[in-house]
Amino acid sequence: MENRLKDLRMQREWSQGELARRLGVSRQTINAVETDKYDPSLPLALHMAKLFGVPVDEIFIDYWQPEED
Repeated sequence: MENRLKDLRMQREWSQGELARRLGVSRQTINAVETDKYDPSLPLALHMAKLFGVPVDEIFIDYWQPEED
């Protein structure tokens, strides 16, 4: 899964620390999400979407497709 978190953060000119503060998580959590080392929990993903004013699927892009029967 890819994500656009860093792009959205940079558009607002926020540091990882600032984004972490706004979301109530550590800077290391933001770094891990941005570098695809950690997929956030559903509540955290929803908070990110609300903070940036976009749907969750505009932050996190999942290319998985179910198999057809």
